[in-house]
Amino acid sequence: MGKQFIQKIWLGILLLAVACSAPEEVKDVSEPQIEYLVSWNEGPNKQSIIDFVKATTTPGSPDFVAPEDRIATFDNDGTLWSEQPYYFQLQFAIDRVKSMAADHPEWRDDELMNAAAMGDIEKLMSFGEEGLLKIVMATHSGISEEDFAKEVTDWINTARHPKTNLLYKEMVFQPMLEVLEYFRAHDFKTFIVSGGGIDFMRPWTKEVYGIPSEQVIGSSLKAKFELVDGKGQVIKTDGLNFIDDKEGKPVAIHQHIGKRPNAAFGNSDGDLAMLQYSFGTSGKSLQVYIHHTDGDREWAYDRESPIGRLNKGLDEAAANGWTVVDMKSDWATIYPKN
Repeated sequence: MGKQFIQKIWLGILLLAVACSAPEEVKDVSEPQIEYLVSWNEGPNKQSIIDFVKATTTPGSPDFVAPEDRIATFDNDGTLWSEQPYYFQLQFAIDRVKSMAADHPEWRDDELMNAAAMGDIEKLMSFGEEGLLKIVMATHSGISEEDFAKEVTDWINTARHPKTNLLYKEMVFQPMLEVLEYFRAHDFKTFIVSGGGIDFMRPWTKEVYGIPSEQVIGSSLKAKFELVDGKGQVIKTDGLNFIDDKEGKPVAIHQHIGKRPNAAFGNSDGDLAMLQYSFGTSGKSLQVYIHHTDGDREWAYDRESPIGRLNKGLDEAAANGWTVVDMKSDWATIYPKN
């Protein structure tokens, strides 16, 4: 066998090895694209949210916002979960009155407290905001922050809405959960800024919304510090500390966050000042109103509703070109599927 023949054999083996090792094609090994806002129907309102996030988070965009400055604020009642036929925290307070009534025989002679203990909502509502505030004071004060958090946690995990029979924490809006996720995936910090009680929301917002307690802003009662067996604790006392509603919301945002929100979501005139505050942000911003238009899957209400009235806000949104989400047409689903 000649030397030249052997060289040809080795050359053939080498060429075969190279051919077998060469890739047939260049494959895309990039991460699969995540689809966000899947419970939103296609349309200009969904697109306005997507366009805003892309514009403010894409490097090189003239509207780019540095990650440390990306702030999105969300009202809670009517924006992240339902609020009809009355605020869910009121139902918590009523249930607290019922459980505490045996220790307060004097409530039997109090028309307001007796109505709460009997669950007479119509009578209860006739006392107006002052009466509702009295119930909150009676049921939310004189208790340590830890004990109150336990009461809230037990309630949110067991109490059910009389119309839907869902747990109250299950009556959150699936499309808004997706908005929260979408914003956080693009390095926005998401804050709750609500007229509801801060101590009522904090025990469950991490589980339900993925928002930690330090990013929850709300109304609050006065409190005091006490030493019990050498250990310090905070006791909720009788008296208002702060109402986080209407013009109070921008003040609370300034005090707690220290930055204007680039995006703000609300559903009522109580949120108007917060959206106006966001609208004044230098650079691109987004203001979104959730308009309750679905009387079949949820409730339909706006300008004349005693709960979650959206009157001035609708006019302001039209004048400024804000996004007004039509719940009936924009949302493919309302609540998360169990």
